[in-house]
Amino acid sequence: MPPWQNRKGIRPLTINPRFPRKEHYVVIIIMKHPTTPQERDDITQHIAGVRTLLEESGFRATVSQGVDLAVVGAVGKLEPEQAEALTHRISAMSGVQSVRRVSTPYKLVSREYRSAPTLIPINGVKVGGNQVVVIAGPCAAESPEQLRQTAAAVKACGAHAFRAGAFKPRSSPYSHQGLGEVGIVLLGQLRIESGLPVVTEITRIDQLSLLVEKADVLQVGMRNMDNYELLRALARTSKPVLLKRNTAASLDQLLQAAEYVVRGNGQVILCLRGIIGLQGLETRAQADLDAIPLLKAKTHLPVIFDPSHAAGRADLVTPLSLAAIAAGADGLIVEVHPDPANAISDNEQQLTFAQFGVLMRGVKAVAAAVGRTV
Repeated sequence: MPPWQNRKGIRPLTINPRFPRKEHYVVIIIMKHPTTPQERDDITQHIAGVRTLLEESGFRATVSQGVDLAVVGAVGKLEPEQAEALTHRISAMSGVQSVRRVSTPYKLVSREYRSAPTLIPINGVKVGGNQVVVIAGPCAAESPEQLRQTAAAVKACGAHAFRAGAFKPRSSPYSHQGLGEVGIVLLGQLRIESGLPVVTEITRIDQLSLLVEKADVLQVGMRNMDNYELLRALARTSKPVLLKRNTAASLDQLLQAAEYVVRGNGQVILCLRGIIGLQGLETRAQADLDAIPLLKAKTHLPVIFDPSHAAGRADLVTPLSLAAIAAGADGLIVEVHPDPANAISDNEQQLTFAQFGVLMRGVKAVAAAVGRTV
């Protein structure tokens, strides 16, 4: 038997030295807490030294410095042996308290990388803070009058942003596919007239240049959560991205999709919209309310909830919204229409203006009960 074979005749796995096993690493460095004025002066130099070493090793480093704590985070690609050596070198540097490598499949979105919540500004409102942010509007842009009526109504009730789809990926090719570029132009005009920031869906990379100009937040629908080329393109923009969970995706898969965007664009809002339920379920999906606190423990990114798509029926939108706020959601995205019965898409789940007013009153009460504002 040849020496390279084992008893089963299988060649053992070996690593070709010409092809190093480089892997992505995220390194978290916690600096020592300064207790004297001299140590506070020294810590700035210590941080600079750590950052220089990281950048010389090919890492991209960022510093988060609070009143009592300074943390250096860095992401890069090294062979395992090089990463181990770098960790030891940093540990021995002056002013360093501890060093650890993030081991989750998602690095930059994890709580290990950043413990403080990320706040994402949208036209003066910050998603992810103490304020519950409500995004409301019709499923699809249908006409200038429909958009104007709805924007005025949801704004009067306290909504912070407006949603409507111009590009509508649908299960059936015979269903309404949206107004396309005409709809985006209408949303751009509404954005100026109403003063509300606009959230709308992107379905293809070639829509990006138009949407960046006309919209404030780019939504990735659940069908495109795994469209990695689109996610890479969004990473190259500076617009906030609202990323919806696929109905069949795990939380880790959602966070790995977010990682594609966060590597270039840290402004990602996660959105839950229900998962595939048991046979015979009377709603459109199974509301994934338990995922809200689970995600908040895993990631520093904001988490909002879409009760309209989870329920698929208007009578359940308000109770699901209130439950989501009680569970810790940072906001809601709700479908509202002047005449839901005659809406050209998703008519069963869209709220009337009066129903949305009731929802907002309930949201304000629940938010106050859990120590938040609206």
